[in-house]
Amino acid sequence: MTETSHAATNATLTTADRCDRCGAQAYVRVVLAQGELLFCAHHARAHADKFNQVAAEVHDETDRLFAEHGSGAKAAV
Repeated sequence: MTETSHAATNATLTTADRCDRCGAQAYVRVVLAQGELLFCAHHARAHADKFNQVAAEVHDETDRLFAEHGSGAKAAV
């Protein structure tokens, strides 16, 4: 988990942003009271119930994943 500023929470996730669980490209940023967690689409779905209970903000770019990789990406998540 890393420290974050509000400006960083609005920034678009890039290929350099990696899932804290598996290292895949992150498409979801979960901002907590202190720090943030990054998740790939798969792990964001798997942990959504838990992080939605404690998140100050959730920045979800999974729609971008599907736009970039087509409908086949939906089968992977």
